[in-house]
Amino acid sequence: MSADLPSSDQAAVAVSIVVPVRNEADNVAPLITEITAALEGRWAYEIIYVNDGSTDATAERLRALMKVHGNLRQLRHEKSSGQSAAVRSGVRAARGAIVATLDGDGQNNPAFLPELISAVESGGGRIGLAAGQRVGRKDTGFKKMQSRIANAVRNGILRDGTRDTGCGLKAFPREVFLSMPYFDGLHRFLPALVRREGFDIAYVDVIDRPRHSGVSNYGFFDRLWIGIMDLAGVWWLIRRKKSTPVATEVT
Repeated sequence: MSADLPSSDQAAVAVSIVVPVRNEADNVAPLITEITAALEGRWAYEIIYVNDGSTDATAERLRALMKVHGNLRQLRHEKSSGQSAAVRSGVRAARGAIVATLDGDGQNNPAFLPELISAVESGGGRIGLAAGQRVGRKDTGFKKMQSRIANAVRNGILRDGTRDTGCGLKAFPREVFLSMPYFDGLHRFLPALVRREGFDIAYVDVIDRPRHSGVSNYGFFDRLWIGIMDLAGVWWLIRRKKSTPVATEVT
């Protein structure tokens, strides 16, 4: 899928909302209603659902809703490729200069999207990421413990200054995201990579809530070993980053 879009399409949409989903048929309609309520009348926006190899009725529900919501789009992976791949597919297809993401299970409240988007808009080009930071998390005690350990280890190594990288609520300039080196697990390390590129990060506290229905389809670290390898790789990228020299033309 090409990342290049006609200028007319880009001008018509200011903000793209990207929602990665896998087997979330019962959560699609309520979340789209909430996204619409949060953004309607504030920005020209589109909603892009990236259906990551769902085997339930997610695709059919989205097709039906597309007849009602003219700004709703569905991208589909034939087989599940993971959350980072789904987010990247959505960002590449996005028509808006600003992209916001949220999880498709309903735990991320779309009411916080305007604050995240506004933080990027008002940043004067300095803000490369507005990141939601969850309070009052509704996960199980075991998942909370996993998250605390993972965040502590990541922050201790990368020094990214972020207490919660697992929150799906984020907003960023599309071009900043696409300039990042892509790898599976990218979405967990966005703060460190954004800082690597010289941008600032805005933080927004967001209130977590229980998922609408069903069970989690994307884990925080689906496989511990891959998470450790990703962490080592991001540390290496940051260490290898060099400042770009200023070239002066000689006449």
